[in-house]
Amino acid sequence: MVAEGDLTYIEKLIKGFHPSEILYNKSDKSKYKDLYKDEYHTYGLEDWVFSNDYAEEVLLRHFNTASLKGFGIEGLQEGIIAAGAIMQYLSETQHNKLEHITSISRIIRDDYVWLDQFTISNLELIFANHASGKSLMDVMDQTISPMGSRLLKRWTILPLNNLNAIQSRHDVVEHLVNDTSLSDSLSDHLRPIGDLERLISKVSVKKINPREVLHLHRALQAVPIIQDLLLKSKDKNMVSLGEQFHNCEAISLQIENEISPDAPVLIKKGGVINDGIDKNLDELRAIAFSGKDYLLKMQQEESEKNNIPSLKIAYNNVFGYYLEVRNTHKDKVPENWIRKQTLTQAERYITPELKEYEEKILGAESKILEIEERIFDQLLDKLCEYIHPIKYNASLIAKIDCLLSFAKIANQFKYVRPTMADNHVLDIKEGRHPVIERHLPVGEKYVTNDLFLDRDEQQIIMITGPNMSGKSALLRQTALIVLMAQMGSFVPAKNANIGVVDKIFTRVGASDNISSGESTFMVEMNETASILNNLSDRSLILLDEIGRGTSTYDGISIAWAISEYLHEHPKFKAKTLFATHYHELNQMTDEFARIKNFNVSVKELKDKIIFLRKLTPGGSAHSFGIHVAKMAGMPTTVIHRANKVLKFLEKSHKKQEVLPEESSQDMQLSFFKLDDPILVQIREDIEDLDIDTLTPIEALMKLNEIKKVLSK
Repeated sequence: MVAEGDLTYIEKLIKGFHPSEILYNKSDKSKYKDLYKDEYHTYGLEDWVFSNDYAEEVLLRHFNTASLKGFGIEGLQEGIIAAGAIMQYLSETQHNKLEHITSISRIIRDDYVWLDQFTISNLELIFANHASGKSLMDVMDQTISPMGSRLLKRWTILPLNNLNAIQSRHDVVEHLVNDTSLSDSLSDHLRPIGDLERLISKVSVKKINPREVLHLHRALQAVPIIQDLLLKSKDKNMVSLGEQFHNCEAISLQIENEISPDAPVLIKKGGVINDGIDKNLDELRAIAFSGKDYLLKMQQEESEKNNIPSLKIAYNNVFGYYLEVRNTHKDKVPENWIRKQTLTQAERYITPELKEYEEKILGAESKILEIEERIFDQLLDKLCEYIHPIKYNASLIAKIDCLLSFAKIANQFKYVRPTMADNHVLDIKEGRHPVIERHLPVGEKYVTNDLFLDRDEQQIIMITGPNMSGKSALLRQTALIVLMAQMGSFVPAKNANIGVVDKIFTRVGASDNISSGESTFMVEMNETASILNNLSDRSLILLDEIGRGTSTYDGISIAWAISEYLHEHPKFKAKTLFATHYHELNQMTDEFARIKNFNVSVKELKDKIIFLRKLTPGGSAHSFGIHVAKMAGMPTTVIHRANKVLKFLEKSHKKQEVLPEESSQDMQLSFFKLDDPILVQIREDIEDLDIDTLTPIEALMKLNEIKKVLSK
């Protein structure tokens, strides 16, 4: 797969595909290290490899074509160079047999939803950000084959941007959801296939063993059955899939005919090729494995012919097989027998026929192995002719596997088919977070939420509400529902009307990039700047707590300006969800027509709050951060003081006003406001003292009493 673009695009692809190794120009090693440090395994190549002429020559020679137009990559100069570098790397590392690389495909940006590297990470699409966390892939991947799982990852980071292609996938999933018997049959026949892609790639380099060839045969046997099931389907898209399969029956029959069903893993163990395939092989096997029978037969024939009843054939390490005749019968020995040894009671002879058979027995095993290896090698040569059709069949199997996975999770978790349209509306009824709902405590139901965005009335939603109420989950939930829909999956909602989105941006959470000298706030601003500079009319933007990395008033100002920019943009009215603690942003709805306020509601009970996790119209005036601090186990004195300061600050938003003297003194945690009975007793004792009549000696004695009480 070939692509080219700016650094942001390349980082996005690297983040999504998570390669095992990255190749780079040795002369640019320092540049590469500055970008990626030691994050990936690498291999450096000489700078002459990275020339357009060399790369094009290598690719044209490999694919045996006059130009690269047929692959759709002719204009991709950097992409061609990268592809040529890969071919050079393979030759340097002794991978000379590359027949399994049969084509190049281009990753076309406009065909897929744009997901930058931050979004892939923030939404935890492939990997969770925490050791105990779960990614979207973890909950969506119910594929049967390794190649299906690999394709699902690719679909996850490259969701479709074409309405017809999305709807075609939805049609197949809907048919599989409704026809569970077909789904079950397809699943049953997919199981024995395994990793057909990897197996066929081993054929070209001849690193496939006999046991794997048998596995390949079983996989090829399953393909016509799967094809037949698809062709009998009533869905035109499934029939279309079935029609695309290549017929590989001939090679499958050849494998069945030639390879023993009990073939070992290593060809050197023998017993790989079936009987009846090669006449010489059969004769050698008869000699090697039926030697005793042949010798007994020879012994009997010579005994009868020469009238020597006590004749026997034996073997020793000095001169091999021999005939032993008792002295009483030695006068009956034929003239052509050659005497080799004289014993007290007998004599030993050899014959030309016996020596010939001895040579056959001793050389049989090595010759058997030689013939088996030759026949197996010829079979692999024949298999090489089928690499392209088998690889294509494998890609179809992987696609069916992914669509089956979508159907399984749709039935299992009550997902619905989204209504996709070529418009700018996002209307989700009773949406759920696909990952969170799967990991709720037993018996707890997920609180669903409705959400509506369009470009005419409700373009931007300001979401306020307490910490831990579910604002961030709601943002991610919305993005994941859209993303799943455009992958071709059904979605966790009661129903969903989704206008095709071309870009999804998220600014959720942040951490210091210390190694690059960037603070949390700098990381946050970098990501936000990338969003604002790459907007489109069909973008979906999710912003969580923008501006929290700096002072309150700076943060409010930046958040306000960003929201205003998105609302007033001259070209694009990108759909936006903005979760914030800055309740001042609630005022924006009065000045900007398409900005609406919503809050994630809570229920207050005395000193407690219950998180309802329900999105309701209107802004929220409280964050309940102190309540969360209390839940975390913060000392009661800190909670008590925080509540006091909060009440004061809520009365006045004026920056220049200072706390009154009483409150200023209160900033010091009071020794006597602790809820300790001993301290309460000491406080009462001190309050009862008459300081005016107290002598210095009495004061010292009183202080000593207090010290004793405290030391108990």
